[in-house]
Formats: sequence, C-alpha cells, structure tokens
Amino acid sequence: MPEICLCFEVHQPFRLDRDFFWERKMFKKRGELFDYYFSEENRSIFEKIAAKCYIPSNNLILSLLDEHKGEFKVTFSLSGVFIEQCKRYGEEVMETFRELAKRKDVEFLSQTYYHSLTSLYEDPSEFVEQINLHRKLMKQEFKRECRVFENTELLYNNKIASIAANLGYKGIFAEGIERVASNPNFVYKAKGADIKVLLRNYQLTDDIGFRFSSKKWEGYPLTANKYSHWLAKTPGDCINIFADYETFGEHQWSSTGIFEFLKHLPGEVLKWENLKFSTPSEIIDKYEPKGEIDVFEVGGTTSWADLERDISCWLGNNMQRACFQYHKEMEPRLVNPRLLKIWRYLGSSDHLYYMFTFGGAPGEVHSYFSPYDTPYDAFITYLSVLMDFDSHIHKDIVQANEPFTFSLGEGRFLKTVYGIKDFIEAVKDIDINSIKYHTTRGDLEKWAKYSLLDQALADRIKKITEKVLDDTELREEIRKAFEDRLRELNSSL
Repeated sequence: MPEICLCFEVHQPFRLDRDFFWERKMFKKRGELFDYYFSEENRSIFEKIAAKCYIPSNNLILSLLDEHKGEFKVTFSLSGVFIEQCKRYGEEVMETFRELAKRKDVEFLSQTYYHSLTSLYEDPSEFVEQINLHRKLMKQEFKRECRVFENTELLYNNKIASIAANLGYKGIFAEGIERVASNPNFVYKAKGADIKVLLRNYQLTDDIGFRFSSKKWEGYPLTANKYSHWLAKTPGDCINIFADYETFGEHQWSSTGIFEFLKHLPGEVLKWENLKFSTPSEIIDKYEPKGEIDVFEVGGTTSWADLERDISCWLGNNMQRACFQYHKEMEPRLVNPRLLKIWRYLGSSDHLYYMFTFGGAPGEVHSYFSPYDTPYDAFITYLSVLMDFDSHIHKDIVQANEPFTFSLGEGRFLKTVYGIKDFIEAVKDIDINSIKYHTTRGDLEKWAKYSLLDQALADRIKKITEKVLDDTELREEIRKAFEDRLRELNSSL
C-alpha cells in the first residue's frame, strides 16, 4: 500500500534593490543596511503571492483536514526568511500557518533558516548554526519539534546526511534521481549515518508543479481522479510528492483549475483501498530501509534543481562561483551580530539562482523567478552589494591586511582574528601564555605596524611590553590599548 506524503516548500527571499549599482548607491550608505540593500518591492511581492496562493491554499487545506478527519495529511517546510516576511508583511498568512500547526495531521520540516548554501561550505559550523536557528524559530512560533530535515532545494550528500543525523534528525529528504536509486518510492538509509532518507518522486511532483497547465503535455488536462489512478498504479511503500507551495495560485494560476485539483485530490486518493496519506515521520517510523544511498560530497551532490539535479543551478558559471566564494570568505570577519544577519540574508540561494546562464527550459524557469532582465543584471547587483557590504565589515572591525593568529608556539594555534574589534574580544579570555609569547617576540607590535598599518597603535604596544607587569595587568593594558585606538578610529569616521 503506497503511502502518499504530500509536502510543500514555502520560501520567499528578500530581493535586492535592482538599481543599487545603476543609481550609484555603493559606498554611500544612508540609514539601515537592510533598507539600503533590499528592495521596497518585497512587501508588494509578498502581498500579491499571499492573496493568490498562501491565504486561499491554507484555508482550503484547513477545510480539507476538517472534511477528511485524520485521513488527509500534509507537510510544510517553511524557511525562516519566509516566516520573517509573514511577520513583516502578512500577519493573516502567519495566523493560518499557526492554525495548521495546531493540527496533528500536519507536520513541519526543519531546514536552514536563511535557505542558504552553507551545506556546501568546507566548515559545517555556519550550516549547523542556521539549522539550529530554524529549530528555535519553529519552537517559538509554532511550538513544534521537527524530526525530519529538508536541506535547501533538497541539496544532499553523505556529509549533509551525517550532519543531520548528528543533530538528532531521524529522516532527511533528497531528490529521487536515478543515479541515486532506481526506485524513489521506498525508504533508504544514508551511507555512514544513522538516518533514513526519503526520496522525492520528481516525475509525479512535476506533473503538478510544471506540467499541470501545459496543453502540449500528453497528460493534459490533469484531474484529481486521473492523478489518483497514477498514484494507485505506482509500486513502492511511499510516494513523496514535494512541490513549491506557490504552485497553487502563483505558478499555476487559479484559472488553470489548480485549486479544484487540490480540493478533490484527498477524496479521490482515499477512494483507493491501497492508498493513504502519511507524514514523513510516520513513514520513517514504519518502514525499514530498502537499501543504502551513497552520494559523494565532491562532484556528486544532488538537488531538485533543473534537469541536472546537482549544484550547477547555483555554481554553474564563473559569476556564480566568484560571488559564492566572495560571500563565504566574509564570514570569519563578521563579529557584529547586526552585520552577520545582513550577511545571512545575502546568502539565500536565490541570489545565485538568478545568475543562471544556461538556456532551454531550465533557463526559462530561472527567468520566470528572477526579478532581473538578465543573469548579468543579477550579477552586477549582487556583486556591487557584496562589495559595499565588505566595506562595512572593514570599518566595523578595522580590518587588517593579514589576520593575526594567537599561538602558544610549536604549532599550537588558538584563535585567528581579522581586525581590532575581534582582537579585543579574543584577548579578554585567550590563554595568558599566548599573550606573553607574542609580546616577548614583538608580534603584536609588528601586526599593528605592518598589517593594520597603524604606527600609533604599534608605539603604544611597544611601551606596554617595556613595562614589568603581572599577568592580569598585561592582559588589561593590551586590551585597553586596542580598545582606545578603536574608539579613536571610530570617532574619526
């Protein structure tokens, strides 16, 4: 008996100001950075989609849950950025999701708060942090503990699965591509990790998400009755239908009959004795793995994007790769929580998605979602914002040309800092023996003179090292010298 797992991805990015470069806004910041970088159109876009999709779809699903009394079940994966937009622009949308969260027949998935590509970083710490931020948000807003993880755009490899398992998730979604498994309609086990894998049936999902209104498609018109026949004839234990929620009313307009399809789908499915609806948690609790999924990290990562179903959607050309690298390399220098949040908004996968340059049907899909005329306009805007943002990081920490690494000698490294501000934070509790090691060698004086290019600070450090001080006095005087210098520099900006 195939169990139908109906899942919806719900995400909206904060789109950038398309005229940021052309109106010569770089390095002329006024007001809050968020308002400086991100478009005022985000509100109107959200309100339009809320009216066409979120509100009518949520209300319809709530009525279907009431009608079918525990037999119809549905799952949502809401990005943290989407929830923020609900709270900024659409409290009615937020209330309907809160109503859905009260239902036992509704499950919520965990994902990265910022719908980011941080799972592709060598260091997993930011990826883990964004997952934990999303976990906290789901508890706070919906009183929900999520058991199953869905990475951004279903990005998946062995490393991602292992991280999810270590965070306590019992299941994870991946794309049901043929190179991963010959049949996506079973539960699998991740290689090297104690976590079950649910594979999206992309053929049956795309019948709704992409082909529903195409009169050239052999399956047109798609009715709930016809679709339920297809489901009933599909072999396996579980059929995971995982689509963008905006399919209903936004990508497929109401005039296509998409809401009528959704309205009648539960009833048509439940007519079949061999079909039932289940949540991801119910499926992973019930079924043992049919086999093992082995997806290499390098060159093998899968996703649900485009025909390739890999990472080329975001990293397929030099524009995308350069911006991804530039954005990623800013992270260690972010010591200001306010700037860190802006950096995370800038890390949403959508910004690189808009730079896609391949042609054909995938290119048409990217163009449909993009607020830009061309991928090159997307690149110009994003890169100019990154460059401007980098200047704010530089000012915030008074950045050095080369970082400073606290050490105890003999290769025993403790911590790396990138400027005055994060040096001040580090020196408060770094091992005093490291401070003594560096002052004895004159390392701090040299770093101030040759990397910070600050002779005044170098002179102050030299005077401190010439004194006879106990451990507490040495730490405090070094800290105060850097702190006083930062205050002077900030007052001169």
